[in-house]
Amino acid sequence: MRGYNRLPNSAGLFINPAKPVNFTFEGKNYQGVEGDTIASALIANDQWLMSRSFKYHRPRGPLTMAGQDANTLVQLENEPNVLADRSSIVDDMNVMGQNYNGSLEHDKDDKLGYAGRFMPVGFYYRAFYKPKGVWDKWEPFIRKKAGLGYADLSFTPTYHDKAYLFCDLAVIGAGPAGLAAALKAADAGANVLLIDENPIIGGALTYHRFDIAGKKAQSLREELTEKVLNHINIQTLTSATCNAWFADNYLPVIQGNRMYKVRAKQCVIASGAFEQHVVFRNNDVPGVVMSSAAMRLMSQYAVKPGNKAVVLTGNDDGYYCALELAKNGVEVALILDMRKEGASPELKSAVASIGLQVRLNSTVYEALPSSDKKHLSGVMVHDINGKGSVSKKGVKVDCDLLCMSSGYMPVYQLLCQAGAKLSYNDDSALFSLTNLPDNCQIAGSVNGVHDLDAVVRDGELAAHYSLLSLGLETIEPQPICCKVKTNFEWPIFKHPKGKDFVDFDEDLQAKDIVNATRLGYRDIQLVKRFSTVGMGPSQGRHSALPTARLVADATNRTVTETGVTTARPPFVPEKLANIAGRIFNPHKYTPMHKRHLELGAHMIPAGVWRRPAYYGSPAERDDVIQRESVMVRNAVGMIDVSTLGGLEVRGPDAAEFVNRIYTFAFLKQPVGKTRYAVLTNEQGVVIDDGVACRIEDDHYYITATTSGVDAVYREMTKWNAQWRLDVDIANVTSAFSAVNVAGPLSRKVLEKVCSDVDLSNEAFPYLGYREGTIQGVPVRLLRVGFVGELGYEIHMPSLFGETLWDLLMEAGKEFDMKPFGVETQRLLRLEKGHIIVSQDTDGMSHPGELSLDWAISRKKPFFIGNRSVDIVMAREQTRKLVGFKLDAKSSRPKEGHIVLASNSQLDCAITGNVTSSEFSTTINANIGMAFVGINQQEVGSKFPIRVDNGELVMAEVVPLPFYDVDNARQEVL
Repeated sequence: MRGYNRLPNSAGLFINPAKPVNFTFEGKNYQGVEGDTIASALIANDQWLMSRSFKYHRPRGPLTMAGQDANTLVQLENEPNVLADRSSIVDDMNVMGQNYNGSLEHDKDDKLGYAGRFMPVGFYYRAFYKPKGVWDKWEPFIRKKAGLGYADLSFTPTYHDKAYLFCDLAVIGAGPAGLAAALKAADAGANVLLIDENPIIGGALTYHRFDIAGKKAQSLREELTEKVLNHINIQTLTSATCNAWFADNYLPVIQGNRMYKVRAKQCVIASGAFEQHVVFRNNDVPGVVMSSAAMRLMSQYAVKPGNKAVVLTGNDDGYYCALELAKNGVEVALILDMRKEGASPELKSAVASIGLQVRLNSTVYEALPSSDKKHLSGVMVHDINGKGSVSKKGVKVDCDLLCMSSGYMPVYQLLCQAGAKLSYNDDSALFSLTNLPDNCQIAGSVNGVHDLDAVVRDGELAAHYSLLSLGLETIEPQPICCKVKTNFEWPIFKHPKGKDFVDFDEDLQAKDIVNATRLGYRDIQLVKRFSTVGMGPSQGRHSALPTARLVADATNRTVTETGVTTARPPFVPEKLANIAGRIFNPHKYTPMHKRHLELGAHMIPAGVWRRPAYYGSPAERDDVIQRESVMVRNAVGMIDVSTLGGLEVRGPDAAEFVNRIYTFAFLKQPVGKTRYAVLTNEQGVVIDDGVACRIEDDHYYITATTSGVDAVYREMTKWNAQWRLDVDIANVTSAFSAVNVAGPLSRKVLEKVCSDVDLSNEAFPYLGYREGTIQGVPVRLLRVGFVGELGYEIHMPSLFGETLWDLLMEAGKEFDMKPFGVETQRLLRLEKGHIIVSQDTDGMSHPGELSLDWAISRKKPFFIGNRSVDIVMAREQTRKLVGFKLDAKSSRPKEGHIVLASNSQLDCAITGNVTSSEFSTTINANIGMAFVGINQQEVGSKFPIRVDNGELVMAEVVPLPFYDVDNARQEVL
């Protein structure tokens, strides 16, 4: 394997040494191997400097090698703020450091540290608020100095999507506790989903030594891994992060470009613990790492982390790290144990047997950087005199690696989101989590258990309780009582010269936290907001505990009384692409779907349905739509409208119910007539429209929009739960199919197949409703005019949809009838000035803006939103939906293009937007509807629209409708 620091005779669990990978960092060529992260590959090549710190631009290198700190944020070609210790290298990857002025190696702003006294905690709150407006001057400068990467707005977006998973038990964390829990549950017959953030399962078993011989972890990992990966009841997601916990075990899990939405009946969180650092001067110098980071480098990536090491520990794990370092050829100059009593006799004997020196009751008081400040060169060792204090004189120890471990903090974030309470015992320095929901268990080190045998048994116990809740047979395992003290009580040694960092992300020192409390911010939540501690990318993973200790000490309280800051989702940064990715979207097909495909329809989504946009190829879209519209205007066409929502309202109070729901008056609506129905919400906003058909005194059949029917049905059932009217409400959308036969010849087509209904204008006038049969199939006939021509909607049981489509198409052959699509329908209704709710309306559109005053009954005492409608329509209006027209040769606006106040370069205020736009052969012009400013609404006035390429076109406001103003064509005899 290439690299200065690769370990011999070791493959590394995460890497494939046989496959080299070439990449660049800061313009220099490097080589790693498959499976390397950017950080591991750079360290293998002796490159520790990867980034600069946020505030002081100090040199920074990896701290955790687990993505738990911001020290490794780097810039990729099309993505900023990438964690180098979590991002795998690929061939020809171009990586740059971040947050520097000039170059990473020679940052012109690295002298900012000398000005630290002039930038105390919260200085920006006190320095930049006066005189008024001064912040506007400072903001660009500060953002430039503290900028973390740049976004490439020209990059090509990658595909992201969402998927759904359901399981009996979700296990978060595939360490020894999680593996044991998954196996026990799966053996009992449960369907288990195992989730882990690493590329292979095993958790701490992939790097931690756990015993003196160094064999126990490896053998246990191999045994558990083989069983888990080959178990038929276990699905494993690796390189996946459970990013939050929501009610009823709803878990968003991100794996690469996919977000899984997981629903689990039971959940076991075996998320582990974050190793904690020691606070001393220059504890951020590259080469100062967590003990676990050094072990990860060796075991997972076969990287030798240094040549000469000092181990600083407050628990036995530091000794295991020292043994692992020595095994891999790293000289261990000294083990510094902050405890007075030291490790167990067995560990003391083990390190002594290989010649390692141990110094008890001692700590590092200062890390000494190299002359260029880019790596560790030594440490100053002092005896500990008391809580946070050390002897005056110290001893210098040369080293290029410092491995530190003051203890562990449970990965509590998901559990606290589930309602758990995190507590801390000030005497034992141990954490506990209580108040868990009934369907959630915890296991392993997150539960305060650290001995390996006890961790495995704790996982089995968690699975046992989950199985009981699932109703599956299980035998309770006997717990192993083994509470190992892992946390040193006070690993904070403030230095008079500062640079003793509590929060590496925000460059916050111990004095900053104490000073925040002296300024009156005694509550931990206020300290967070004033100092920004825990608000960086690592979200308090390493800073929460020392901050709580410092605040508790400064305010004469316990850590338990002080607490830690609130954990909110997401657990790790979440790309907007993950949130916006394609969702699982099941499609519904109308009974005529097969016929549409046979006729060459171009299908598009409409809500959850698939509908024909037009019948032809996308390349011919505009021409096809115009041909179809001319056919409907001059002869006859047919469109499948089965996707329209259908609602049945029956019962003695049906008329009263419909009258309360919709804005128009319906109490006296005659049987056998239809009426336009507008629905507003409690804020007076138009949220749906349709047609209400009165079949009997106590029976209404109401249509709703394709995408809005489910919401309308919910509104109806919600309101009647309060009103308790004597009605039955049913969503019959899928029970009925429908077509609209429209055009001057539509009556002639229908007369050929429907003989038991008098279709004459006198017997069946415009807006009438009739029932009859076609070839024995019962149908509901609505004489409507959405497209502005004589037309009939024919609603039939869905079982007969395709059959009646075929019958009508056959009947229309004589008149050259052809189908038309929804895009053509939108053009035809636009010519008639009919709005489409949610296209020509938005979340603020009230009836007055839409010129729907005529559809509101002012005589009835109530309809949903009536008070709000009166209020918003009585206010001074700011916009209006109008029809506009442009010359046929003009650039056609698109839906969403903005309307400006004027065409002057000095006044480019946005007053509205285009909602509908199309070229009309009938009108021989570009027509559309748009929201405009209230002073732009007058017929004959002109307003500018910014179209593609920034071009401005002047549109003229015209009266609606564009076509057949007197509705003569719908009243045709």
